[in-house]
Amino acid sequence: MVKTDALLCPRTLQTARLRLEPLGVRHLEHVMQTLEHQEFMRLTGTHVRYTRFEVQRLLSSLPRRGDRADWAILDREDGQYLGEVVLNDLDGYNQSMNFRILLAHPELVGQGYGTEATNAVVEYGFHLVGLHRISLSVYAFNPRARRVYEKCGFSFEGTQRDALCWEGQWVDQFLMSILKTDPRPDVKLEFGPGGSVAAQVTSPQAR
Repeated sequence: MVKTDALLCPRTLQTARLRLEPLGVRHLEHVMQTLEHQEFMRLTGTHVRYTRFEVQRLLSSLPRRGDRADWAILDREDGQYLGEVVLNDLDGYNQSMNFRILLAHPELVGQGYGTEATNAVVEYGFHLVGLHRISLSVYAFNPRARRVYEKCGFSFEGTQRDALCWEGQWVDQFLMSILKTDPRPDVKLEFGPGGSVAAQVTSPQAR
């Protein structure tokens, strides 16, 4: 059974290096700066240019959403904004959601932040939200991201051929997923300030 209260009021999560806090209007400037990076727009297949008003309206709506959970990825030591990570597209009947992540700057890629944030949110989805399945898609021109997802326990499911047209070139999209019962890295997930109870969640493989 899906616990939508874990989506309406996402907990603040802490890992070894990161603090994941609920994404909101206070992060507007950082989100707008991220959207200026053309390379990230290519990697996510984003054709649309969002206005400041549109982004602010989305961010202001997040606390009232029971079908998704959005976090800002922050450096645990100095609070630097590193990106965002999201569970969305809730299918309550089938206990599944979609996953996506976006780092704030190209210089942050390759430092393990994406892996750390992905592992944390996957554990949150399975143990706090009550999901059975988490899925994602990644384009063929982003092999680095696919390797990260595989490292986090996601399995390749299939290919959507020519799913994206980018600058006149057709690009395949790979579908991946992870089930609650699948092997995945051992993760000790801490709830930081803003959570109702100080606690830890440990993935089944560590028990």
